[in-house]
Amino acid sequence: MTELGFHIPSLVVYLVNFLILLGVLYVFAYKRILGVLDQRAQKVKDSLDEAERVRTEATEAQEKVREQLNESRRSNQDMMEQARQAADRFRDEEIAKARSEAEAFLERARQQIQQERDAAVEGIRSHFADLAITAAEQVIERSLDRDAHQDLIQKVLSDPNGNKS
Repeated sequence: MTELGFHIPSLVVYLVNFLILLGVLYVFAYKRILGVLDQRAQKVKDSLDEAERVRTEATEAQEKVREQLNESRRSNQDMMEQARQAADRFRDEEIAKARSEAEAFLERARQQIQQERDAAVEGIRSHFADLAITAAEQVIERSLDRDAHQDLIQKVLSDPNGNKS
C-alpha cells in the first residue's frame, strides 16, 4: 500500500485520532447540539401550541362578542318595541282624553244653549204676555187688572194643548 501512498501505521494513527475526536465531539458537542436542537424544537412546538391556544381563545372571544352584539340588538329591538308601545298607549290615552274633553265641552255648550233657549222662550213669553195685555187694553180701552190677566196668560202659555180648565 505504500505504492498507493498509504502508510499503514500513519493511517492507524489517523484513524485512532479520528475516533478519539469523534468520541470527544460526541460526548461534549453532539449531546449539547442535540439538546439545543431538542430545546429549539420544543420551543417551536410550544410556540405553535400557544399560537393555537391564542387562536382558539380569539375565536371564542369573537364568538362571545357576536353573541353580545346579537343580545344587544335583541335588547335594543325590545326597547324600541316597548317605546313604540308606550308611545301608542300615550297617543291613545291622549286621544281618549281629548275626546272626553271635547264631549264635555259639547255637553256644556248644549246645556248653555238649552239655558239660553229657555231664557229666550221665557223672555218671549213674558214679552208676549205684555203685548197681549197691551192689545187687550187697547181693544177694551180701559185698564185691566194686570196681575190677574198675567196669571191667566201664563196658564194659557204653559198648557201646550191649549186646554181650558
